[in-house]
Order: sequence, then C-alpha cells, then structure tokens
Amino acid sequence: MKNFLIVTITGVIREAYFLFNEMAPYLLFGFLFAGVLRVFIDTKAVTKHLGHNNFLAVIKASLFGIPLPLCSCSVIPAAMALRREGASKGAVLSFLISTPTTGIDSIFATYSLLGGFFAAYRVIASFITGVLSGAAANFILKETDNKPAGKDMPKCGICPRAENHSHHIRQKIKGVFSYAFGDLLRDSGPAFIAGILIGGIITYFVPKEFISTYLGSGPQAMVIMLLVGIPMYVCATASIPIAAVLMMKGMDPGAAFVFLAAGPATNIVTMTVVARNLGRKALLVYLGAIAISSISLGMALNKLYSHFYHEKAFNFIMHQRILIPREMQVLCSIILFLLILYNSLKHPGKMVSVEE
Repeated sequence: MKNFLIVTITGVIREAYFLFNEMAPYLLFGFLFAGVLRVFIDTKAVTKHLGHNNFLAVIKASLFGIPLPLCSCSVIPAAMALRREGASKGAVLSFLISTPTTGIDSIFATYSLLGGFFAAYRVIASFITGVLSGAAANFILKETDNKPAGKDMPKCGICPRAENHSHHIRQKIKGVFSYAFGDLLRDSGPAFIAGILIGGIITYFVPKEFISTYLGSGPQAMVIMLLVGIPMYVCATASIPIAAVLMMKGMDPGAAFVFLAAGPATNIVTMTVVARNLGRKALLVYLGAIAISSISLGMALNKLYSHFYHEKAFNFIMHQRILIPREMQVLCSIILFLLILYNSLKHPGKMVSVEE
C-alpha cells in the first residue's frame, strides 16, 4: 500500500511537472506584460467611453477587458467600479465576460499548451461572447446613458492615491514588477498550481479510452462541460492545463473550449454579485449569452478542426510555438514556483474583496 501511494504521488507530480515546464516561460512573460498594462493604462480615460447605452460602448468594454489579467473573482470589484463610475449595464456585462476568459497571461498560457490557433480563437470567441452579452443587455435592459455615481477618481495603478499626481519612471517600473509578481501572482498563483495538479491527476489516472468513449465528442460533451464550468471557480490560466489534458485524452476541442469559456467567466460569487447589483434580468442575459455563445463557438471550432485536421500546413500553424530550451523551461519553472510560494507565505489566505 505504501509503495502504491509513493508510485501514485510520484506519477501525478511528474505529469504536473511536465505541464508546469511548458507553461512557466509564457506565464512569466504574461505576468510582466500584465504589470505594464496595469501601470501605464489610464483607467479614468477608459471609463469615459463606457457610459453610453449603445453598441460601441459594449465593443469598447470587451476590447478593454480582453488583455486585463483578472480572474472571475478579481474582475468583480473592477466591474462594479466601472458601474459606479457610470458604465452601462451592457458594457459591464461585456467586461465581466471578456476579461476573466482571456487576460494576457492566459493568452500566453493557452499558446504554450494548445498552440497559436487555439489561443487566437479563444481571444476572438471571448470578444464575440462579451459583445453578444452586452448587446442583448442593451436591448433587454433599457436604461439611459449613465452618470458616475460618485466623484471618486480611479485609483492609481501604483499607489492608493486617487487625486491627480504623477510618478517617476523608476516608481513605475517598480510598480510593474510589484503588481505582476506580487498582487497578480498572489491572487492567481494558488489557483494555477491547483489547475496544474488536477491536470496531472487526470493525465495519470484517467485512461484515454474513458474520455473518448464517455465524454469525448458531441453536443452532450459540451453541455456537460457547460454545467460543470458555470458554477465552478477556475481562473482562465488554471483551466488551461485541465482542458489540454482532456483534449490529449480524446475530448473534442469544442467541448474543451466550452469549459475554457464557461469556467472562468462564471462562478457562484460572480452570479450573486451580478444579480444583486445589475438585477436578475441581467443575470439571465449574462448566463444565456455564455451558454449560447460557448456551445455555438465550440461547434464551430469542431468544424474547423475536422475540416483542416489532415492538412499539414494548418496543423503546423495550430501547434506552432516558439521553441524554448528545456533548461530555460526548468529555470522559469523554478522562478515561478518560488514567486508563488513566497507570495502565498507572505500573504496567507488573502482574498480579493468585492468592495475593493
């Protein structure tokens, strides 16, 4: 029994280690880029464009949300802040969907395990889903153009001060690293490790024949992934190794995509906040847009895969990635793991508050 446990634990860790190595270099770069976005983007200027109850505001909200590295819980205070500053319900719903399903860190992570085509498709699908949700909200939830609820200015990306001020370039660079490898990594690091371990467990325990036979293809697989993903808390980055392993075991890319779309975009906390702050009709629009878009886009992805799968050129593009030497992957894995461990020990149990 003891030997069985040792062999099992070793096997799971080995599989998780391989996944971690593939993703670590891209994640480090993604986190760094996210820090740059955080410090150098003027959120006050952005919110001025989101207060109108029109289609353009919805498009802007979705485009603004795509690169932001916020998970399905940390996006809540950002979305509610946009609402308080005057963003329309349609723009808020668009932002709530497009933001947690992508993020610059998640884009690079998707690229690392699923290839450039899947990463690009995920970004486009996130934009479409966000726009569909916002447009439906504009049509169903009639409201006039909004005015900011208060006079509070958005907080600085470096310090808590809200009034107009500036920072020296050294302070900005320090702010980039502090947010990228401090705040952001503290919030998403533990969830990412959990996702990697779940991926390792699935790889080690679940036979390929089981996935391909009982959960591999067809609309039923997409519906199951949708029902699993909607109430579950899983961030965009942590969901990637799980989806990648399920695809390697025989699941259709469309079903894996539904999990990647529905899982990060929703959870019980987000649904509760949407119902309380935007109303039950807004919650129905929010869930309906995610369900319809994820399954429709999942079917479209399956069509693309089935049509191009045997063509070498497309297969090359789909899986093409920058080749990173194994030694560099291991070094990045060590750095990323130590940063996650350091942030977890420095701020144990810290959670993102809706009121932040």
